[in-house]
Amino acid sequence: MNEVKQLLRRISLFRGLSDDQLDRVAQITRSETHPADAVIFEQDETGDKMYLVQSGQVEIRVKDHAGVLSSVLIMGQGQIFGEMALLDHGARSASVVSLQPTTLNTISGDDFKGLCQEDTAIGYVMMRNLALDLSFKIRHQNSFS
Repeated sequence: MNEVKQLLRRISLFRGLSDDQLDRVAQITRSETHPADAVIFEQDETGDKMYLVQSGQVEIRVKDHAGVLSSVLIMGQGQIFGEMALLDHGARSASVVSLQPTTLNTISGDDFKGLCQEDTAIGYVMMRNLALDLSFKIRHQNSFS
């Protein structure tokens, strides 16, 4: 669990949480390992958890309206994806494939919701951080539109 806690400490989504709160978050994470070229999830699938890259690399791929698949981003250790599933369990906006053997830590939307109900301070900090992240992404995207 120490390795997971160290990973959480480096991710902005968890910035502002105390050591005890990071321990509580680490307790609800689950580990997954994937070989190279494994599909983690497909675009338009229902999202039920977020992912933290412990080791390895994943590629984010988006299919446009014509069905053409494009590589959008490569993510590695300490980066997160699928975080919107913590909020809405909505459809995935992209597909994710491992580029090499990859270890991911996951947090399910239900476990996250339960933790936030048990400790509203964790919920407040993480929701604030999610809002800041989404605000940044929207502003960044709009500057190139």
